Amino acid sequence: MFKEALRDIVERTEGGVAGLIMDSSGIALESYAKDDAPFDINTIGIEFSVVIGAIRRASEMLEAGDATEIAVGTDKLVTVIRMLGAQYFLALALTPDGNMGKGRYLMRTCAPKLLAELQ
Repeated sequence: MFKEALRDIVERTEGGVAGLIMDSSGIALESYAKDDAPFDINTIGIEFSVVIGAIRRASEMLEAGDATEIAVGTDKLVTVIRMLGAQYFLALALTPDGNMGKGRYLMRTCAPKLLAELQ
């Protein structure tokens, strides 16, 4: 179920390159990458799991509530992360000219089904 959901999100998002479901400790549950992906989505997920931990701590200190979505844009890649409860996250990597809005929408609508499977 996870692989199909990731494939659907990546393939339906213009500029989508790869997707990942990972737990907060950096262990990938499932990933999907197009054949021409220029990087390893699992490595990106591991690195961002550290960043997510820091963002969670900052949100708690500021009493701002739980972080639900994080986006990081670079010259070569945009990564959108949607939290799936307290323990997991869904990540989508896309090209900078990709349709981030559609990717965010697909992630948001798929998240409840993924979370139900994870619990």
